[in-house]
Parts: sequence; C-alpha cells; structure tokens
Amino acid sequence: MALTWRAPLLVVLGVALVLVWPTAAAVWTWVGVCVALVGLDLTLAPSPRSLRLARSVPTSVRLGEPLTVELQVANPGGRRVRGAVRDAWPPSAGIAPTGGRFGLDLPAGERRRFTTPLRPSRRGDRLADRVTVRCDGPLGLARRQRSFDVPARLRVLPPFTSRKHLASRLSRLRELDGRSSVLHRGQGSEFDSLRDYVDGDDVRSIDWRATARRQAVVVRTWRPERDRRVLLVVDASRTSAARIGGPSGADSVGEGSTASSGEPPMEVRLDAAIEAALLTAALASRAGDRVALVAHDRRVRARVRGSGRGNLLPDLVAALAPLQPALVEADWDAVATEIRTSTRQRALVVLLTSLDAAALEGGLLMVLEQLAARHTVILAAVDDPALDELAARRDDVEEVYGAAAAEAARGERSATAALVRRLGVEVVHAVPEELAPAVADRYLALKAAGRL
Repeated sequence: MALTWRAPLLVVLGVALVLVWPTAAAVWTWVGVCVALVGLDLTLAPSPRSLRLARSVPTSVRLGEPLTVELQVANPGGRRVRGAVRDAWPPSAGIAPTGGRFGLDLPAGERRRFTTPLRPSRRGDRLADRVTVRCDGPLGLARRQRSFDVPARLRVLPPFTSRKHLASRLSRLRELDGRSSVLHRGQGSEFDSLRDYVDGDDVRSIDWRATARRQAVVVRTWRPERDRRVLLVVDASRTSAARIGGPSGADSVGEGSTASSGEPPMEVRLDAAIEAALLTAALASRAGDRVALVAHDRRVRARVRGSGRGNLLPDLVAALAPLQPALVEADWDAVATEIRTSTRQRALVVLLTSLDAAALEGGLLMVLEQLAARHTVILAAVDDPALDELAARRDDVEEVYGAAAAEAARGERSATAALVRRLGVEVVHAVPEELAPAVADRYLALKAAGRL
C-alpha cells in the first residue's frame, strides 16, 4: 500500500470543517471519512499481482559504454491499470538517481515496453534489482504496491582501452619479424636467410662458409623466435584491491562506491593489470606465441590456456570480466606451483602484482628467485599518480609532511625494484594508463633480443 499526494490534501481540507465545528467529534468524523475513502480506494484499485513482467538485457557490454535495458509489462486482466513502475538496478550499473521510473497506463489485454539507460561504472556481473509496480485506485488516494523478482544479469567486460596501442606495437613486431627492411640479431634468434654484407651489419652475423663459396661477404639474417610460451599471472589478492588516482581512504570494493564530484577518478589496481594482460596477450598471439593466463590469490580464480589465436581474446575477456579482488594475502608458493604446472618449458612469465616490500616479505622474493632461474620474468606493477602529486605539494607544513611521506614511499619502491632486478627479473612500473604499453614494449624488447 502507498498513499498519493491527494490523501494528505484530503486531510488538509478537513481544516475548514474543524473551523466551522471546532469539536473533537468533528475531528474524528473527518478522520474517519478520510480513512474510509482511502480504504475504499485501496479496495477498488486493481491488483498488481495480475501483471506479467519480463526484462530484456544485452548479454554483455564494455565498461563505460552506454546501453539500454528493456522492461515489458503485460496486463492479461480485464481492468485498466494506472500507476507507476520502477525498474531498479544497483548504482554500479550506471543508472541515474531518478532513472528507471515510469508512469503506467495499461489497458486490459495490452502490454508496454519501458527502456532504462545504463552506463556501468564497474566491471563484472551486475544483477538487476526488483521491479516495483504501484496501481492507483479510482479516487487517486491510495495505491496497491508489489515488488517482483525479475532476474537479469548484465556482464560488464573490461574496457580494453589499451587496444589503441596495439597498431603501433604490431608495426614494430612486423619489423622484428622480417616483413620490413629492419632485421635484428639476438641471442637465441632463429635463422631466416642469407644476404650480402652492407656497412653497419654486425660482423658476428657473417657466414664465413657462405662467404668463401660466393667469394663475397655474406651475412645471416635472423628473425624473432616463434611459438614461444607466454604466461600471464594476475595477482587477485588484497593488494590488487587498492584504488589509485584518488583519495586513499575510499572503499575499494564496495558496491556503488564512486568518487564524489570534483575528485579525480579512481581505478582499482586490478583493472590496470587486466588492461596490461589483454594488450600483451593480443600482441603475443599475433607474434605466433602461445599465451596462457592464471589469476590467483590463495587459489586459482581464473585460468585460460590452450585457446587458439582467434579465440584467445574472447576467452581472456570472459575469464577476467567477473574477476574481483579478494581481501586475502596471496599464496606465492601456490602461485609458483601453478606456474610449474602450467608450463614445464622455458617461458616468459609476466607477473602483474604490486611492487612493495610487504609483498616481497610475504614470500614473493623467494618465488621470483626460483622463477628467474628457469624462466624470463617480468614483474609489472602499477604506480599511484597521486603519490607524485603529493610529493610535489609543499605550500604549507601539512603538505611538507605529506611530501616527505611520498618521497619515502618512492624511495622504498626504487629500492624494492633494484632488489628484484638483481635477481634477473625485468621490472616495469608505470601509472595505470601507461602500464599496458610499457609491458608490451618490454615484451618486444625481449623478443628482439632473443631472450624468450
């Protein structure tokens, strides 16, 4: 049951009666009349139970892209239904505060369709809330109300904004692959062909036997290795839940948590790692390498392996879309075991995690040492741009203390990176929008050097 604006107006009209007949009996008489009219209106109002509702929702949408969902309301009964309907969605689905509310005027035997615009603000599965219907009585004083469970699921995929960097990296890959005039010699590179020596060629590439046969200096050309293994390991533990680019005290994983007006947008560290994983996977698959992915905290949260080139990105997106950070410590020994199980041959292991001393003390340092002895390892971490902004502000005493703390944090990060590099691990750290291309560039550099 719900009252309309006419019900309190009816009560206010009774003031005139009380002024003419200022007694308790007059007050109670008018109250009784109002209650009786409201009860009669409620009794005569059509029941919302007779309505039939259905939702039509797209299977998936990329994060930040607009879409519309459709609600269908059918009236199989014999009475006209007037009132209102509300199609409810969680705030992270991107529904406006006043969105999803519609007036309802539905004749008997007919149906109406209502569209609700959405723009999701969080990746993952967004579940629709209930649909609430209010049916007005003939007097317009009261409404019958009922909420319906109309299940609907919208999967919000990673935005993959880093795909804008793919074309330029593929151009560099074609140069490395010998499809242009630029050829590179690296340790472990595969032999491609012979050609005459020209000024500037590496003398180590001279083929002396071919030179003797042709009586002219001949060099070997090389191409980057193909069919190598690339394993992407995404850290989904509590460190990946940290928000970067905004106030540090914001809720990292709460439903509907958004930055307030005027604040810089915040991004979960895991989202930046997913962008880097997608770009690297797309580039490596085009290069002819075999790509696999594991997302891990204390257990495997997502796994993709054995996908063909055409299915790799869709499989990765499907596996990573519902992935959310778990507020637990990472089990690095289990991660090392999973890597050994996933690939028994030498591979490029790209570990997307945080770069801080706490993670190293939690067992990551020993695992990196073990992995670097057998594989080529890249440790990719996200830098918080707010840290650099904090270090640059020194207008008052409070900001000076903040800058000192930021400088200490940056110094600790540099020391940690230096320690990891001494183990033979490649370290890449950058702000969120630059991490994906930075990891792709390091992959290309290792491929050009023949270190895969």
